[in-house]
Amino acid sequence: MTSDGAVRLVGVHKLEGLVAAIFTAAGCAGVEAELIARELVSANLAGHDSHGVVRVPIYVDRVRRGWVRAGQEAEIVTDGGAFVVLDGNSGFGQTVATQAVALGVERARENGSCIVALRNAGHIGRVGTYADTALAAGLISIHFVNVAGSPLVAPFGAVDRRFSTAPFAVGLPLPERPLVLDFATSLVAEGKVQVASYGGKPLPPDALVSPDGRMSADPRVLYGDYGPADLRSPAEGAGAIRAFGEHKGSGLALMCELLAGAFTGGGCAGPLDGPRKGIANGMLSIYLSPAHFGTQAEFERTAREYLDWVLAARPIDPARPVLAPGDPEAATRAVRLAEGVPLPVDTWAAILRTAESLGVAS
Repeated sequence: MTSDGAVRLVGVHKLEGLVAAIFTAAGCAGVEAELIARELVSANLAGHDSHGVVRVPIYVDRVRRGWVRAGQEAEIVTDGGAFVVLDGNSGFGQTVATQAVALGVERARENGSCIVALRNAGHIGRVGTYADTALAAGLISIHFVNVAGSPLVAPFGAVDRRFSTAPFAVGLPLPERPLVLDFATSLVAEGKVQVASYGGKPLPPDALVSPDGRMSADPRVLYGDYGPADLRSPAEGAGAIRAFGEHKGSGLALMCELLAGAFTGGGCAGPLDGPRKGIANGMLSIYLSPAHFGTQAEFERTAREYLDWVLAARPIDPARPVLAPGDPEAATRAVRLAEGVPLPVDTWAAILRTAESLGVAS
C-alpha cells in the first residue's frame, strides 16, 4: 500500500487479460503472452507480489531494449539423457523455463531422475511455480537459481554488491500435503524493494545496507532517487540488499551463483566486464521420481508422519500455529481469488502507463 494506505483491488481475470494484451502488443504470440500473464498473476495470488505484475513495465522495457526476445525456444546444448544443458536464447523466462521444466519432468518420469541446466533465460519469475509443476507429476525437485549480470546483494559482513538475489526452491510430493519451499537468499527479493518503492509493503529496517554500512529500509538506497512514474533501476543506487541469515544465507547465495551461474555456463552476477546487456537467469534443476527409487511408500509415510509431528509443535502464540512451507501461499491464493489482487495504486498506474504506451486499452 502507499503511504496513505491506498490500494486497488483488481479481479484476476481482468488483470490477466490486461497483462496478456500488453505482452501481445509488445510482440509476443497470444499463447506466450497468456503464459507470461498467467505466471505473473499466479505469483501475486501466492502473495509473492515481488514476482508478480509489478514486473510488467520492466519486462516491456527489456523487450524494447532487445535484452529479452519473444518467441524463443530453449535450445539443447548438451544432451546426456539423464542430464541436459539448455540455452534460453534470451527468451522470456516464463517461456523457456517452462520448456526446461517440462523436459526435466518428462525424463525423470521415464528414467527416475534428470538434471537440467538452463542458462540465458529472461527473468523466470516465481521459482516455486516450477516446483509445483514437478509436484503435479509426482516428482521431487530442487532448484538453484542465479541472475547473471545482476549484483544486488552484499555478502555477510560487506557493503559491496556481489550476489544476485539467488533464489532456491524445493518441492516434495507428499499425499494431500505437497510442500514447496521457495525463497530468495537475500533478506528480501529485489521485487519486494520495487513493491515498497511503489508504496507497497514496507521493507524490514535492516533489509538494505548503505555504502557507509548503515542498515536501511529506504528503497532509494538501492535505486537512488526516483519519481512515481520512473522505472526502478538498481544501477542508479549505491547500496545493496543484505543476505538473509547472516553467514548462512550468504553461503547459500554463493552456492546458487556457482551452480546456477558458473556450472550452467550462463555466468554469475559479476564482475560486469563483459559484453552482456541486461540480466539473465540461470537455473540448475534436479528431478527425482520416488516411484523409481523404490522408496515411495516409505518416503510418503515417514515424511507425512514427521511433518504432522513438526506442525503439532506448541506455538509461542496460540493464534499463530506452526505452518508448513506453502501454507501461507495457499491461504493468500484463496483470499485473492475471491476478493481480487491488491495492488498499490502506483503499481497499477505504472501498468496502465505501460498499456497506454503500447496502445492497449485498459
